[in-house]
Amino acid sequence: MGWLLYYLVTVLLLSHILSFCTCQDKIGPGQYISGNLTMVSSLGTFSLGFFNPNENSTKYFLGIRFNTFPNTALVWVANRESPLDSPGFFMLSTDGNLVVLDQTRNLVWSTNASISASAMNHTTGLLEDTGNLVLSFEEVTLWQSFDHPSDTLLPGIKISLNKTTGQERRLTSWAALDDPQPGKFTFGIDPKVPLQVIIQKETTTYYRSSVAIGKDTGAEFQNPGQLILLLWQSSSKTWLEQANLPSDNCDSYAHCGPNSACSKGEPLSSSCECLTGFTAKFPNQSAVGDWSSGCVTEKVLTCGNGIEGNFSKLERVKLPDHSVLLDNRSMSACDSECRQNCSCTAYAYLNATDGSNTGKCLAWFGELLDLVEDKTIPANDIHIRVHGSELGKGLSVNSLKRTLVIAIVFAAVGLLTVTFGYFLWKKKLGKKGRIAGRMSENISNVSAGGGKKGTELPLFSLRSIVAATNNFSEKNKLGEGGFGPVYKGILPENQEVAIKRLSKKSGQGHHEFKNELKLIAKLQHTNLVRLLGCCMEEDEMILIYEYMSNRSLDKFLFDPFEKTKLDWNTRFRIIQGIAQGVLYIHKYSRLKIIHRDLKASNVLLDGTMNPKVSDFGMARIFDINQIEANTNKVVGTYGYMSPEYALYGHFSEKLDVFSFGVLLLEIISGKKNASFYRFENSLTLAQWVWELWKEGRGVEIIDATVRETCRIHEALRCIHVGLLCVQEAPADRPTMSSVIHMLEVDETTSLPPSKEPGFSTCRNSSPVTTYSNNVVTITLPEPR
Repeated sequence: MGWLLYYLVTVLLLSHILSFCTCQDKIGPGQYISGNLTMVSSLGTFSLGFFNPNENSTKYFLGIRFNTFPNTALVWVANRESPLDSPGFFMLSTDGNLVVLDQTRNLVWSTNASISASAMNHTTGLLEDTGNLVLSFEEVTLWQSFDHPSDTLLPGIKISLNKTTGQERRLTSWAALDDPQPGKFTFGIDPKVPLQVIIQKETTTYYRSSVAIGKDTGAEFQNPGQLILLLWQSSSKTWLEQANLPSDNCDSYAHCGPNSACSKGEPLSSSCECLTGFTAKFPNQSAVGDWSSGCVTEKVLTCGNGIEGNFSKLERVKLPDHSVLLDNRSMSACDSECRQNCSCTAYAYLNATDGSNTGKCLAWFGELLDLVEDKTIPANDIHIRVHGSELGKGLSVNSLKRTLVIAIVFAAVGLLTVTFGYFLWKKKLGKKGRIAGRMSENISNVSAGGGKKGTELPLFSLRSIVAATNNFSEKNKLGEGGFGPVYKGILPENQEVAIKRLSKKSGQGHHEFKNELKLIAKLQHTNLVRLLGCCMEEDEMILIYEYMSNRSLDKFLFDPFEKTKLDWNTRFRIIQGIAQGVLYIHKYSRLKIIHRDLKASNVLLDGTMNPKVSDFGMARIFDINQIEANTNKVVGTYGYMSPEYALYGHFSEKLDVFSFGVLLLEIISGKKNASFYRFENSLTLAQWVWELWKEGRGVEIIDATVRETCRIHEALRCIHVGLLCVQEAPADRPTMSSVIHMLEVDETTSLPPSKEPGFSTCRNSSPVTTYSNNVVTITLPEPR
């Protein structure tokens, strides 16, 4: 009997051991890894398991690392946003997904793949020797980690951008050298110029690559902004070397400002110089060392005087930002197109690599930003439009003849120019005055230090604005949006203000500026941001607002660290405040207004976290009895537009109600609608909420940071109201007064049933859409 008992004990021990993952690179149903157990790829290059970032850390993560390198050589982390207090369990769930569970078997992370009933309990997890973790059923790949990169680019990972759907794959830095949680830096394809990649610190561009992108370079990011390049050898996929960036000030985005070149020297000893035909915008910027204002043209270029044909060639440079691609052009066609278009400020030609006679023609229409001279590397040449007098010896014979003819013509008409100059100046001055008068309406009584008291809206002098912002210093910059940069300013009375300056490269302009003046000056409500004045001088268009010390709502809501400051009471108060502000512009203000761009980045928070709706540049005024209107120019932010507006240009109060509903669901869930595809299978946040809601799983929608402390009935009521606001048909959505009433009723009061939310993925060709910068008020860590 003794040998039989020994045999039974041995069998039981073996069966227990088999519950662990015994396959080296695979995990199947019923298997798991935990503790110090790992999966190892077939050739032993990569391993997957639980780890803590350093010896002093108490947090654990499931990650993939180089099997022959120390723990710091991590290439992918699963539960970046949900660290564990101890090693958990990695296994296949009953629905077929790969999951991470904590010690109490609560779900921490999942692949969230859509798996059919027939595939459940038959899926397999495989760690490939490329470093890719794959979930598959038979030969079909259901999910792979290469589609969800963390901070490291491995061969086979595609950093991508789908401009139709907005979906993208990008890298996100660690929060710190020993903290894998998402940091402030991201690396991805520039949505405006797909031929280049950019590093962004939150929403501010930090570094921009050259237009030509290498194929065998990966990148790993670590705060505070260090970029470690990983150079891969395609055949063996080995880690060859590492180098830190930026090593020079020229690597910092737009270090020298517009229309200037940054010349590389010793590390952190670069120099700035205006391009040919340009001069420093402020005479003392060289002495101060702040070139952020850049350079302006010395002489105005006027089409029709032969100036359109003069170009200065700058060789071997990193091409400027904001290029426009004119593909399949010859060199001569590229040159000709820019010469004939007076708005074209520069062009560059990239030779084709396939041996054909056509290549990539890049053109610039506006200021030249982030241009870098680096003679040590093979780079591109750029041709910059300049005034003929700036070319000097570089003029061709034809150019000299044309210049001579121009000089004779100018001499012949010189007397006429002088004679009529005064009258033209008077006419122009009068026109500017009329424009300024129409734009500012009741603005008057200008003083050197600011506006006088008693005026409806003070007009500030440019000198006072320059002094308040320390000459628009980068240190004073709070952020940048569709209108332009926003600076913190201090007026002579020590009053802190936020100063929004129209950027010359902005898609917005005179109309939005006028709209903001026309609307906000007449709006007075505790939940609307207050406009204190404006400045219109020397082609500058500047708005001055009250300073909001806690920045914009999205800065808190979508930051894994900052969102902890938004407890449930604060979130509910913010929801109510936004609703009151929108109700005021719809019903109780002197003007009936439709905002048309309501979103988290356009909600500012004061020192006590009270919300104030901002940015009325896209708003529209309605007649008191007007119900709806149509437009051929659809403006706003994709994801927050109601279906009838995005598709057909129809808008009414119910457009703002729809946007409010999306914003309400963002506040409750802590998830960002604009990038929702990164987290779930659903197309939109509202769709994801709806799926959980109809299954009776509403509690799962609530942000995990407040789920345990919030008043559940109140949060569920908010979700219900949010779903009512995002209904497909405008008639099914409540008014803002009804929204406020539903938010305030007790838990015994029933609300109308909600239907599946409306959303659109395309629109017809008739409306012309102007998308608002979705980060128009996202700010840097300093408040505004």
